[in-house]
Amino acid sequence: MRYVSTRGGVQGLSFCDAVMMGLADDGGLLVPETIPDISKDLPQLAGKGYVDLAAYVMGHFIDDIPAAELRSIIERSYETFDDSAVTPLVEVGDIHVLELFHGPTLAFKDVALQFLGNVFEYVLNKRGGRLNILGATSGDTGSAAIAGVRGKQNINIFIMFPEGRTSALQEKQMTTVLDDNVQNLAIEGSFDDCQSILKTIFNDLAFKDAYDLGAVNSVNWARILAQVVYYFSAYVQLGLPERFQVAVPTGNFGNIFAGYIARRMGLPIDTLILATNQNDILHRFFTTGRYERGEVYFSHSPAMDIQVASNFERYLYFEFGQAPEKVKEFMRDFSNTGLATTSFNTLNFDAAFTSGRVSDEETVATIARIFEETEYLLDPHTAVGVEIGLAKRRPEVPLVCLATAHPSKFDEVILQVIPDIEVSHPTLELLKDLPERKTLLEGEVGVVKDFISTFNDQLAS
Repeated sequence: MRYVSTRGGVQGLSFCDAVMMGLADDGGLLVPETIPDISKDLPQLAGKGYVDLAAYVMGHFIDDIPAAELRSIIERSYETFDDSAVTPLVEVGDIHVLELFHGPTLAFKDVALQFLGNVFEYVLNKRGGRLNILGATSGDTGSAAIAGVRGKQNINIFIMFPEGRTSALQEKQMTTVLDDNVQNLAIEGSFDDCQSILKTIFNDLAFKDAYDLGAVNSVNWARILAQVVYYFSAYVQLGLPERFQVAVPTGNFGNIFAGYIARRMGLPIDTLILATNQNDILHRFFTTGRYERGEVYFSHSPAMDIQVASNFERYLYFEFGQAPEKVKEFMRDFSNTGLATTSFNTLNFDAAFTSGRVSDEETVATIARIFEETEYLLDPHTAVGVEIGLAKRRPEVPLVCLATAHPSKFDEVILQVIPDIEVSHPTLELLKDLPERKTLLEGEVGVVKDFISTFNDQLAS
């Protein structure tokens, strides 16, 4: 399998090359040249465990890591999870919830970032050299990325997050990690500002090469690939249904894009139900065809407080018939004016998606209602997905809702809704009295670059 850029300027990369490049050198995103159709093999998946499924699915996209070594990487990645199913499927009323929060930081990002950290280590062991990871987070990506690479040799990680805009526990999961190779950068601004700084730095190819920059954000294809696996896991745990629906809370379009890839591979996903909070750029696109930047609203579901969905470009690439010029034109319009439009009818856009938008008031009402009816506790992000999933589902088709974080990570919101419940997790309780370290920086590209270069110069001296 070879990898290419959505903008046409990078071609012929191996999987490991694509992982190490992260964001494509032409500013686009790396994607596989083809998406394999494995629909004929689906009956053979019955009863397979998570590691077997991951080795099977990933093996179709990775041909430069020997099968035995790939399996070893996968096994190491998921032995850190506290449930043998890795992503267990549980019944909640008349729906199913796929719990993606059983990794070390209690968020779905662990599924991809435990794997990615081990792939980075594998490649560096084979090739030598160093890696400076630059990431941006609205909440869970940062702690999961740190957990994936903390203490690893020849890897440094710099995580940017918007100062004061993540939950207190999310911040503590990052800032209490004091390993020498971990640097937390609190940026004055929004997550979109952090993401803009990241993309600008990666587009400075001289700086990227000089400091061996790598990406852990969902711009890195390995993250998407790892997330594809749990859609297959849901299918197997459901008992190989004729078809099923999946509701996905999303801001950056990575989680649901993985479902789109799984569907194109032949998994019988009837509909991908895209759920946003009031930061609804994706919902507006799928209902109007207008991809238009709006004001960032800070919400009870902060990981979704995003108005520029970085993985959306990958979706456009496939829906434009893998035509880089069309992608570049669309993204150029959006970059220049904050608005890009297209016609669903003209382009015969994939009919996989339906979408909806949830307010904070609706989010907390859903948490309260589901708990009252089932005694199952949702975190705010999962509640967004459940609310839209219930509104948009077809009752005759099984509905799976992705649970993206353990509710204890958002205890302040939960306690507002259900004040007499105890919301805690041992992993988080251990953080409360630990010392913290972070660096507050202005939201300027030059300031972040100076920090990275100074840190590396000090290591070299």
